[in-house]
Amino acid sequence: MERRKFIGALSLTGFLGTLNPKTVLALDTDETVTGTLKKTNDRTYWYKLLYKIANPVVSNLANGTLVKNMPLITSPTFDSRTPAVSYLEAVGRCYAGIAPWLALPDDDTEEGTLRKKLRMDAIKGLDSCFAANSPDKLNFAKDHQPIVDAAYLAQTFLRAPEALWKPLKPETKEAIIAAFKSLRNRKPFKSNWLLFGSITEAFLLSVGIAPDEARLNEGVDKLNEWYKGDGWYGDGPNLAFDYYNSFVIHPMMVDTLEVMLNKGLVKAERYELALKRMQRYALGQERMISPEGTYPPIGRSITYRTGAFQALSQIALMKKLPASIKPAQVRAALTKVKQNMYDVPGTFDKMDWLQLGFCGHDPEIADYYTSTGSLYMATLSFLPLGLPATDEFWSAPAADWTAKKAWAAKTFPKDYHVDF
Repeated sequence: MERRKFIGALSLTGFLGTLNPKTVLALDTDETVTGTLKKTNDRTYWYKLLYKIANPVVSNLANGTLVKNMPLITSPTFDSRTPAVSYLEAVGRCYAGIAPWLALPDDDTEEGTLRKKLRMDAIKGLDSCFAANSPDKLNFAKDHQPIVDAAYLAQTFLRAPEALWKPLKPETKEAIIAAFKSLRNRKPFKSNWLLFGSITEAFLLSVGIAPDEARLNEGVDKLNEWYKGDGWYGDGPNLAFDYYNSFVIHPMMVDTLEVMLNKGLVKAERYELALKRMQRYALGQERMISPEGTYPPIGRSITYRTGAFQALSQIALMKKLPASIKPAQVRAALTKVKQNMYDVPGTFDKMDWLQLGFCGHDPEIADYYTSTGSLYMATLSFLPLGLPATDEFWSAPAADWTAKKAWAAKTFPKDYHVDF
C-alpha cells in the first residue's frame, strides 16, 4: 500500500494545497502517527494529532456534509435512542476539546495556520448547522442524549467566548440559546448528568439569559452531597470506579461554579473547595500513568480514550497543578499515552474518523450508548494546547512522571489523602 507522507514533511505551500476534509493529515490506517512525529517536539505532535482527530468533524460541519460523510457506527448493543444523536455528540465533544487551542491569537507559524483554519471552519460550521433547513441540523428535540452534548457545546463557549461565541451570526446565537432552553422539558438523570443541566444554564447566565435556577443549582448541589473524599465524587449516591470524575464531574463542577462566582451566586470559598478537590483528583490521575505510558482500562466509556485525562489536562491549562507535579512531567506522560493509544492500527478509518475501541478498533468494547460521535470526547485531553508555546508546560525539558520515577528507583513525592 502506498503511504502518504505526514504533513510535517510537506512544505507549507504544498500543505495549504491539501486543505480539504479528505486529505488533511490523512494517514492510511496502517501508518503510525508516532513513526512520523517522534523526531518533532511534543507540542508539534499534539497539535497535529488534535487536528487529525478534529478535522473530519469540523471541516464536514463547515461544508454541510457531516451527516453525509460521518460514518454512523453504533455499538453492537446500542439501545433504543435515536442514532442521529451521534452528530451532536461529535460536535459538542470535539468543540469542547479544541476550544482552548482555537482561543489562542493568530500567528504566521504552521501551527497558527492550522489553528486559524480550524477556528474559521468551526465558526462556519456552527453558523451552517443552526441555519434553517441545514442538512446538518443537530437534534435537540428528541431523546435525553442532547442534554449531554449541549453541555459540552456550552462548555466550548465558556472556554473560548471570544473565539467561538462572539463571532457567530446573531441568528445562530439565538438558535443556540433556543436549543439550550428547549432541553428544560427533559430532566437529567440523578447522576453526573445533573451537571450537564447546570453548565448549560451557567452558559446562558454568562451571556445574559435568565437561567432555570433549579437546574443551575441542582448539579453543583447534588454532586457536592455525593462527594466521597480524597478528590472523588460519587456518580449518584455511590462511588463508581471509572473516569466520570474526569469526563464530566470535576471540569463541569469547576466551570459552572466559576460562572456562578462571577455572577455573585456563590462565595469564593465554594469555588476554591471544588478546585482543590479537582487538583487532588488530578494528582491521582498523573500517578495512574504507568512508566510505559499506559493507564488502567477501568469502568465504562473507555472508548472515549484519552478523554479520561480531561481533569488533569484542565488543571494544567489553568496553571493550577499541585506543587508536587511539574508541568513538563504531565506533558511527557500525556504525550506517551497519546503515542501508545493513537499509534495503533484501527484507531482511525481511512478517512481519519475515530473508530469504536479503546486501543485500536474493537466495537465489542463499546457501551450501549456509544456511537461514532461519542468518541470525540478524546479531544478533551488536548486542553493544554490552549497554553502558548512559551509556557513552561511546553518549553521546559521533558521530565519523568511519578510512576516512571518510582519504578526506576528514583526519588518521588510521598502521597497522602486529604480531608477536604
